[in-house]
Amino acid sequence: MPLGRFLEISLATTDVAESLAFYESLGFVQASVGEAWPHPYAVVTDGRVSLGLHGAEFESPLPTWVAPSLRERLATLAALGVPIEDVRLDDVAMHQVLLREPSGQRLRLLEARTFSPPALSPAHSSTLGYFEEFALATLDLAAAAAFWERLGFVAFEPVLEPLPKVVAASRDLNLGLYGIDLTAPMLVFSDATMPDRIESLRDRGYRFTQRMPRELLAVGATLLEAPEGTQLLLLKAPAD
Repeated sequence: MPLGRFLEISLATTDVAESLAFYESLGFVQASVGEAWPHPYAVVTDGRVSLGLHGAEFESPLPTWVAPSLRERLATLAALGVPIEDVRLDDVAMHQVLLREPSGQRLRLLEARTFSPPALSPAHSSTLGYFEEFALATLDLAAAAAFWERLGFVAFEPVLEPLPKVVAASRDLNLGLYGIDLTAPMLVFSDATMPDRIESLRDRGYRFTQRMPRELLAVGATLLEAPEGTQLLLLKAPAD
């Protein structure tokens, strides 16, 4: 796969401890991190997705992959039509490359891993339910699907209900390409008992965002905002 192996959704936060406490309170588990970064850094995971909490400034959220032999991948990525915005291949810092996909979302490739995942039970999940996808808005579903297919994802047929969308799937990360105006990229979670989960979260004092795209309101979606501003979209999944 041209991008390498998915590592984490990197999140910029001014208070790593606050964000860490938030996600752990939802059932995420902390991973063991190395010393790759000069800034404060922690990682949490629910077994499906890992979130890197960075005490640094960058466009966030930032999907991040591990791409060994990073220098050699640049020509391949350029030939695939991927805009390369920043290349840092020096001897004093982590080798990394920043890319940009058609909707404007930045992507990051790193030369090496930055954490070791914890051993979790296959049945482990967070209070938010099942992590479905990283959601991006796009004005052209066909063009967005074609872009991600060039990068090794498998794009499924578009659907119109309950929302216009294409799922682009890979072994490590699914992308939801939405034909609506999302307020920001979102992490999407689902569960057949989501209304009960949301009620429990309200009872525990979690506050949900009131401002949402009308298309999401129409399907009964709920939006939870993390301390660093990450948007967590909670959807009711069809019962089995």
